[in-house]
This record gives sequence, C-alpha cells and structure tokens, in this order.
Amino acid sequence: MSTILLGHNYRSNQPILDVANALSEDAPEGFTTRLRAEPDSITERPRLVRCADEDAQVDAVCERVLAHREEGITLREQAVLVRAAHHSDRLELELSRRRIPYVKYGGLRFLEAAHVKDVICLFRLADNPRDELAWFRLLQLLEGVGPVRARRAIAALGVDRSGTPAEVLMRWPLAVEELPSASRRTADAFVDALRRADGESVGAHGERLRDALEPLIIAAYDKADARLADLHALTVAAHNATRLSDVAADLTLEPPNSTGDLAGAPSIDEDWLVISTVHSAKGLEWDVVHLLNAADGNFPSDMALTSKEGLEEERRLFYVAVTRPRRHLHVYVPLRFHYRPRGRDDDHTMGQPSRFLSDDVAGCFDAVHLSRHDSRSDIAIDAGIRVEMELDALWS
Repeated sequence: MSTILLGHNYRSNQPILDVANALSEDAPEGFTTRLRAEPDSITERPRLVRCADEDAQVDAVCERVLAHREEGITLREQAVLVRAAHHSDRLELELSRRRIPYVKYGGLRFLEAAHVKDVICLFRLADNPRDELAWFRLLQLLEGVGPVRARRAIAALGVDRSGTPAEVLMRWPLAVEELPSASRRTADAFVDALRRADGESVGAHGERLRDALEPLIIAAYDKADARLADLHALTVAAHNATRLSDVAADLTLEPPNSTGDLAGAPSIDEDWLVISTVHSAKGLEWDVVHLLNAADGNFPSDMALTSKEGLEEERRLFYVAVTRPRRHLHVYVPLRFHYRPRGRDDDHTMGQPSRFLSDDVAGCFDAVHLSRHDSRSDIAIDAGIRVEMELDALWS
C-alpha cells in the first residue's frame, strides 16, 4: 500500500498557501503535504494586522470588510473566523451599530441571548420609564414574579397615565407592593439605579445599572460568569453613546416572525457577512477571511494547553483557518487587553502574538500596525453633562 500526497490546491492563491506551508513546517508531526496553487497573475500577500487593542481590531475588521465590498467582493464572500464564539461579541455590537448585516455559525448571536436583551431593556427604561414591554421583561426576572404579578405592578406604575416620565418612578412604592416580599429589596435596587445622578456620565450610569442587574442575572440563568462578561461588553458600548437608549436603538432586536406567516418571494439580492467559529468553518471557503484574536491564550486557547495533544489540535485548527480564503487573508493580533475598556483607568495586560505566528510564518505576511483606537476624533460627547456658566463671565 502506498500513500499519495495531494499537494495541488485549487482554492487559495500561493501567498496564502505559503502561510499554510510555513505553519506545517513548524509542526513536530502530522503535516507532510506542501501545498501549491494554480498559477495566478493577480495575488496579494496576506496581512498580519497588529492592533492597539480589541476596539482597534473591531474597527479594522469593519473598515476592511467595507473596503472589500467596495472592490466588488460581496459580504457573503467574506467570513470572520474566531476560535471561540464569544470572541466576536464586540464585533457583533459594532456591526449592528454600523448596520452591517451578518449571520453567525457555531454559537448564539450575541444580541439574541436572553441576558443581553435584559440589559438593553434596562437601558431603555433608564431613559423612558414608560416602556411597558421593558418593565414586563425585567420584572419577571425577580423571584416569584410571573406575568400576572408583573402586569399588576405595571398597572400600579401607571405607565399610560398623563404626566412626566419621572412621575412613573415616583409611583414605584405602589408598584412594589404587588411583588413578593422576598424580591422587593432586589427590585428596589435596580429601580433606584434607573435614576441618573446629577452630573453622572452615561458610561458611569451604565455601569451602575449593570451592577444592579448582576444579582438578577446570576439568579435567573446558568453559566453566570460568561453572561456577566457580556454585560460588561454592553456597558463598554454605553461609553460611546449620548444616551443609554441610543445603545438599545443602535442594537435594535427584531422580534421573531410568526410561525403562521406564509412564505414570501425569496430575497435573492440580500447580502450578509459570515461570522463562524473555526470548527464550524471546516470544509467551507470564502474569497476573504478575517481571523480574529490571534493572540496566545485566545488562539491557541489556554484551555487546550494542558497537553501536547491539545496544542497540536489547536495548530490544526489554525491551519484550517488560514486555508479557508481563496483570495485575501487578514489575521488580527490585539496588543493590549483592557480590564475595563474605556474606563477611567488604563489597566490592561499586554497580549503576545500566537505561538503559531513564528518568524517563518509571520514572514509570509505583510505587517500592518494600527494606531490606538482612542486616537479617533469622532468620540461621542455626553450630551447629558450639564455645563453651568455665569452670564457675567461672558463679558468680563
């Protein structure tokens, strides 16, 4: 019996295959085939993009996706690959803000998760206490509160009565009487957090709302640690908003269509970006692939480094990722990971490029270095901050 090595690759161009070949050269075993491509007069070397931080990475991906779209490469022929489903959370927020449609494979879309909808409802209530649907959802997170008790509490709030929105919260003592005694203290805490303090920034208010919601999320859902990390991602988005309700508006959640609706004509002209885990991308191909978070601990995953076999499985996944594109490959490496993105401090840890990006592998890329994310000039201004000035000072 003889083994025939199939080295002719009909998918990718040679610069992309050079990355795959260099990666296989570094493997201690298991990689024996050296790939070669069909002759192609138009080729572009892959790009290794070193970003200041994760926010800069998200901006770089969005801009490059749109640039390829302008070049005639549809969104459906582009894919963002991630090692773990949660690595795309910030990107999904930014895609929603920019109105770039996408589908996700290998994990629940970030904005479809129940706890994410809870946060967005809380943000909506902070600016509009008359939002009956938001009240109805959040009140049922409380222990012992179902649809009937929630409706009674909402009726006591009088969200449909005339008057100012502030008067709705003034009627909260009446509404809390409709709730079980065991849940009243928790309910009081998150309703108190709805009131924005004088001079409080939108970001600080969002953090206070997050802290008030955390006990409800822990009690209502499993896998609390991962869900609390998602709350943090949404709070980061609030730092760039002028109002908390703007976060909800930018990330509008469409309700599910009725299962009784009749099928309509197919929308053959629709276009969308693909987000996928590397596992789910096996056997697939696109014109353009963006590989996120090629930093050690993310890819390879630190959870897989307990054995030599785990490390080599991560190397095979990395190989799968870089061999998915036909024409363009972009690999992104965030250099800093902030503990509190856009917080008042700059506490962070420095990331290391993936160990799979050895000197030989990195030499197959064109290196790109991006400036800091916060050097942009389009930083949102908190319109809620009050600026007081004595008129006499204008003529002094």
